[in-house]
Amino acid sequence: MKLFITGAAGFIGSNYVRHVLSTKDDEVTVFDALTYAGNLSSLDDVANDPRFRFVQGDICDRAAVAAAMDGHDAVVHFAAESHVDRSIVDPDTFVRTNCLGTNVMCDVARNVGVDRFLHISTDEVYGSIEDGSFVETDRLGPRSPYSSSKAGSDLIALSYEETYGLPVIVTRSSNNFGPYQFPEKVIPLFVTNLLDGKKVPLYGDGLNIRDWIYVMDNCAGVDVVLRKGVVGEIYNIGGGNETTNRELTEKVLSLLGVGDEMVEYVQDRLGHDRRYSIDCSKANALGWVPSRSLDEALAETVEWYRANRAWWEILKG
Repeated sequence: MKLFITGAAGFIGSNYVRHVLSTKDDEVTVFDALTYAGNLSSLDDVANDPRFRFVQGDICDRAAVAAAMDGHDAVVHFAAESHVDRSIVDPDTFVRTNCLGTNVMCDVARNVGVDRFLHISTDEVYGSIEDGSFVETDRLGPRSPYSSSKAGSDLIALSYEETYGLPVIVTRSSNNFGPYQFPEKVIPLFVTNLLDGKKVPLYGDGLNIRDWIYVMDNCAGVDVVLRKGVVGEIYNIGGGNETTNRELTEKVLSLLGVGDEMVEYVQDRLGHDRRYSIDCSKANALGWVPSRSLDEALAETVEWYRANRAWWEILKG
């Protein structure tokens, strides 16, 4: 199978390319605009694989997308603006990339005639939940420009299945972490700050709850859904590791051998959702379950950033 993977010079996408090339016989084309979060060095270890090809381009550029996508069997659409804080100060960029870009991708894909279109989304589209866990049929309640633009992109993609018969499937994952994550996100930010002897900024009271999934577990789940998922369906992919931000911070502090004096409480983020939780029974029924515990994967992630200072130092400036 020939896969057209957008945004795969970024964090989750680059790890997904690595997963596919190491476990399947597929050919892979990476299509990425190389914005601030896209980094070709994240693909250095697969760049010489004869099944790998890179094309630089913007998902909002219809002509570029059409020229690059032609001849592929399936699309895996990771490309998105994804940082909540950035969306609060620059919502236009998020709506353009996530909504307009997804529309262009879907429209080109239906004209090219791909066999599968997997749209990658986030549990943030559901909003916050006090008790229990969201299932795929629950009402969406996004509360930031980022999550709203992702909810919009989900609906755009699914509308192409209903209206045009484009074989769309959607995954919604919980918070990913692992190697090659841009150091504005909480885990790589905290780890790299501490490696540099700097304090870590913790929002509010630190009691917001997130479910953390190791990126390679998410990539394995995405791949199972691509190959076994039912067209028109949505699949939640979570790690089953609900943790307060304070507890997560304590784990990182412990792994770096420092104490609470390295934590600086800062003003809470606008519209900060209190708790995310998703039910992953549908993905589990396809044969996927996460394989790594939070503590094991977090320890490996810390060691990766310790060993790959050259990769992240240039990104932090």
